[in-house]
Amino acid sequence: MAPAALTITGALVVDGSGEEPRHATVQVHEGRITAVEPPAAAAATTTGGEVVEAGGLVLAPGFIDMHAHSDLALVSGAHAEAKLAEGVTTQVIGQDGLGYAPMDDASAAQLRRQIAGWNGDHPLDWRSMADFLDVLDAGAPTHAAVLTPHGNLRLLAMGNDRRAPQDSELDRMTGLLRESLAAGSAGLSMGLTYAPGMYARTEELTALCEVVAEAGGYISPHTRSYGAGALEAFAEMIELGRRTGVRMHLTHATMNFPLNAGRGADLLRLVDEARADGVEVSMDTYPYLAGATTLSALLPGWVSEGGPDATLHRIAEPRTRRRILTELDETGSDGAHGVPVDWSAIEISGTGQESLRDRVGRRVSELARHEGRPPAEVALDLMSADDLATTILMHVGHEENVRAIMRHPWHCGGSDGILVGEKPHPRARGTFGRYLGRYVRELGVLSLAEAVRHLSATPARVVGLDDRGTIRPGAVADLVLLDPEAIRDTATYDDPRGLTHGVRRVWLEGRPAWHDGAVLDARAGHALRLR
Repeated sequence: MAPAALTITGALVVDGSGEEPRHATVQVHEGRITAVEPPAAAAATTTGGEVVEAGGLVLAPGFIDMHAHSDLALVSGAHAEAKLAEGVTTQVIGQDGLGYAPMDDASAAQLRRQIAGWNGDHPLDWRSMADFLDVLDAGAPTHAAVLTPHGNLRLLAMGNDRRAPQDSELDRMTGLLRESLAAGSAGLSMGLTYAPGMYARTEELTALCEVVAEAGGYISPHTRSYGAGALEAFAEMIELGRRTGVRMHLTHATMNFPLNAGRGADLLRLVDEARADGVEVSMDTYPYLAGATTLSALLPGWVSEGGPDATLHRIAEPRTRRRILTELDETGSDGAHGVPVDWSAIEISGTGQESLRDRVGRRVSELARHEGRPPAEVALDLMSADDLATTILMHVGHEENVRAIMRHPWHCGGSDGILVGEKPHPRARGTFGRYLGRYVRELGVLSLAEAVRHLSATPARVVGLDDRGTIRPGAVADLVLLDPEAIRDTATYDDPRGLTHGVRRVWLEGRPAWHDGAVLDARAGHALRLR
């Protein structure tokens, strides 16, 4: 339990507003901040409870990971150190249009298999959003805001069909969405390069956006392309915001692949023009050049129709396989963002089958040279042998774009981090330390005050967490105490499990959760119900 009273003295407070840091004493009572006062004034009013001497370290609001894949880790309590070591106190899950609520028995079985590469495996002993939030309330390593995944709604209403919904099916989707939002979901996520969400057209998405707008939530879309059609895909989502009035948050808003080098400014121009027109648009990014997903995500969308077993059948059928190979290598599949796959940029990061672990850490092109076969053939065989569970790193980003986008005032931090697998992306454990160490202290891309705002107050505003994300009287005491001269990421592509250094203490609602490299409480978090 949190102490009835907590006083943090001698801190340099970076309060999340973007204003300059100031020395202050922060007082907390029953999980909320009661005072932020100059040291001399606070000395006369401090009474009882625990007193922590900060010694001039920075006290900031707890960081909010706007795009996390920690869904099952939050349920099980696993990997608590990964996020607490970064100062993360809230994670937004249910991302990319695929998650764990709402479900029925059939969709739960498919989802458990389809996104095991993102989340690992765990018994799914719930079905509705309300029940999932109750499970999180039993205790989690951080707080969690949960998006309703569009793909789940489609699976429940019409299965894996690659078509537009009938009126009754669309009514079923909007009804389920209303039910999830009423239970406390923060909004809707979309995965428009993943089956079955990629089959949705404008009319379907518009109807769902209208429901979210009515409820006051927000949309978090994984757009249709981050490659050949990236700007058009972002523009499609912004137009949905314009048409429906829904708040639109462009998640992992990157401009990738060689054809988009230096085009981050084009995306920012779209965002600024929309905001000038009154459209509420924000975005999150991770401070790395590589992306991460499943190997099967590169497949053309039509290959995934019908679910995993149908996908595996198509990969094995010779005539269909030839068509798949052509789209992967020559024309560019929709799953691969309309760009022919550069297999030298695709690194295997995890496999489901123990017998395939020797592939981890190797590029598909390297495997192909070793086997003396075309790389696309090797990739398809690996998908089949691993039951579609193989995860990959995609080395397709551009530093200029990363820096330009992170400077935008409506930018937030989001790790897009996968915690499981033999060699996961280092962003799962390093994103926030990398922002504050490399991009603030070393490169000066953002000031410390601005970076903290991007990682706390701005995401809180986007999600709708009105009483979090800043250090002020009345706010919830989600807090992080860090050394600005020491904070840095240690996770690398070769050693991705290194924890962020420099975060000394973390409190969730005034409850100690992390102290000098040790998890004090892996169950201090709970579900954050919106509205």
